[in-house]
Amino acid sequence: MFLNNELLPAACLPLPNRGLLFNDGFFETLVWAEGGLRYGPQHLARMQRVAAVLALPLPPALATPAALAATLGRLVAAQPQPAQPQRLRLQLWRPGGGLYAPPEVAGPAEWLATAQLFEKRTAPVARAGFGTTVRTQLSPVSFCKGPNALLYVLAAREREQRGLDELLLLSAAGHVAEAGAAAVGWVRNGAVYVPAEAAGGVSSVRLAHLRSTAAHLGVAWHEGLYEPDALLTAEAVFTANVAGLRPVLAVEGQPFGSAQHPLLHRLLAADAGSAG
Repeated sequence: MFLNNELLPAACLPLPNRGLLFNDGFFETLVWAEGGLRYGPQHLARMQRVAAVLALPLPPALATPAALAATLGRLVAAQPQPAQPQRLRLQLWRPGGGLYAPPEVAGPAEWLATAQLFEKRTAPVARAGFGTTVRTQLSPVSFCKGPNALLYVLAAREREQRGLDELLLLSAAGHVAEAGAAAVGWVRNGAVYVPAEAAGGVSSVRLAHLRSTAAHLGVAWHEGLYEPDALLTAEAVFTANVAGLRPVLAVEGQPFGSAQHPLLHRLLAADAGSAG
């Protein structure tokens, strides 16, 4: 076979690979820090959900909280700096060949896990804007990471071309869905507002954890289909993913006092203290 114009034995890249050929799978981005997996229950819940949708059984090494932590812990232990926080990428795909129709009988997902040093991203987002070239679309798999990856590649391209620090994506119907590589939320009148999954965004592991934090603090949490004006009339705006929670300082030129907002500060402090 040829790989990047180099003739190699087929054994160097086991084929067929349905993840490579048909994007028949998904991935998770996780963080290992302080001797354990952050947001492990939330990650596993999303993995179990997409595995059920795809009829793709999780392999035993990843199928329970204990197994997932033990497996990824061995990967971390093999890194040059295992005591430092690690960013982990877990890719899963359906085994076997075929065309679009998968094999009738297939075993658990095949998988690949990689690690690199983790870089926290908590600096404020100085300039954000609503996307104009891409829109999210609700589908059976829009809640997970992987099947719609090209959408986020195009979103990142638009963000860079416009000189923005973050791009906020709208659904095909014009509702706020998410940020280019994170979830988005905002604060108004003592409550947190986030887009519903029906807007076509990824189901956020970090928002799931933050929602539990808000409930513990007695802070109201609302999910819904919101027009951009709902975000633009907020008191504070933030993005959230496993790399960090970031206050947004301006959207479409409109400033926000997100970095100084007392409720957002309270939420972030409580969330950081319960990230294990």
